Amino acid sequence: MKHNLDIVDELYNILISLQPLKPEYKKRLDKKFRLEFNYNSNHIEGNTLTYGETELLLMFDDTTGNHNMREYEETKAHDVAYYMIEELAKDNERPLTEQIIKNLNETILVRPYWKDAITSDGQSTRRQIKVGSYKEYPNSVRLQNGEIFEYASPVETPIQMQELIDWYRDEEKGLHPITLATMLHYKFVRIHPFDDGNGRIARLLMNYVLLKNAYPPIIIKSSDKNNYLRALHLADIGDYEPLISYVAEQAIWSLEISIKAAKGESLDDKDDFIKEIELIERKASSKSIPKSPRIVYDIFEFVHNKIWNKLLDTLKHFDTLFNEEKNIYNVNNQDQLFENKSILNIISGPKFSDKPKELEIFGHNVYKSDIKNIKWEHKMFALHGTNIPLDLSVFFEINFNNNNYDFQLKVYDVIIYKASKAYKNFFLDSEIDEINTTLKKHLLKYIQSKID
Repeated sequence: MKHNLDIVDELYNILISLQPLKPEYKKRLDKKFRLEFNYNSNHIEGNTLTYGETELLLMFDDTTGNHNMREYEETKAHDVAYYMIEELAKDNERPLTEQIIKNLNETILVRPYWKDAITSDGQSTRRQIKVGSYKEYPNSVRLQNGEIFEYASPVETPIQMQELIDWYRDEEKGLHPITLATMLHYKFVRIHPFDDGNGRIARLLMNYVLLKNAYPPIIIKSSDKNNYLRALHLADIGDYEPLISYVAEQAIWSLEISIKAAKGESLDDKDDFIKEIELIERKASSKSIPKSPRIVYDIFEFVHNKIWNKLLDTLKHFDTLFNEEKNIYNVNNQDQLFENKSILNIISGPKFSDKPKELEIFGHNVYKSDIKNIKWEHKMFALHGTNIPLDLSVFFEINFNNNNYDFQLKVYDVIIYKASKAYKNFFLDSEIDEINTTLKKHLLKYIQSKID
């Protein structure tokens, strides 16, 4: 039975004999590798964009979908990093350095942020993730058996990273490119020099080695994550052969795809059918769709639970500055006043699958009433610290049109936030945070001006 490296060598020689590829064939192949690598490498680390959403984002800058904005940003940044290693691999005058690796980390992480972490004694904590610089705190991972596995310490990291670069330069011409790429990947992961992004950087470095040696990039499929991690764990106990063989197996796939491209054949594989369905579904959902009772109800339920309740939590802090407060809910310009009641009990009703005719919004059956407008209002009466009674009203309003809905946040008649969305497109977490922050800033400024 042939070893995977022997098969790699045979396919590599076939690919070299077919060079150069026709420009249109190379363009098609480059696009496939670009999408496959960006989607899978990010997906392994928990990014939730589908393959279709990744394609729409990278090809058309389309951010349709309900994801955290950071996921879109990091996907685009990862694409930039992939381009960086392609260019670096072509430059024979520029060797691999620690600074290049730091630049890759800075690129894929975009900007500093806060993240959950685990202390050396297994306690949960939160730390600011800095970009482009080595870790300042120990990082670790909890194994399946519950034990904590520690990577290189912050003190050891700069030393071990310099040793890694020295090792690479010593072995660059001696090892088989697949073995060299695999071991660079593994040794980097064992150090885990950054607070975040180590897995993505490791796979970028692995492909840097392959591209520099005229191999196509390899794709670690997110659907095969368990086998990938198992091979890494075996390397942890000194058995490197399974990991090298695993990487060679992925290289076989990439070489076979590249040979197909060189011959002008289809690049479809068994997973592409699902990817195409995803893409069609995403394109369809990005188009305008007409208003329907169920869509109106779904948007109402989302807004009430995810946005209005969050705004109310903020408004509770301001309520202490006033003598009393009330909530008023309005559908099609018909007010309903609720005092000291649980609004969740009032709006809750049977789900669509049970009795769709009883779906109601503040007493209005969505299948009997044409819901055109919903308004949430929080009224606060008699501001403390003023000579005359001063009241304040905060409104969140949605208008349902034929093919989209628009919304606005107002303090009295002053609009402080507004936007419009196609149906089925809900608010991103970043948008909800922005709405809440806008309200806080406006109310603080307004109330302070009245008291002053």
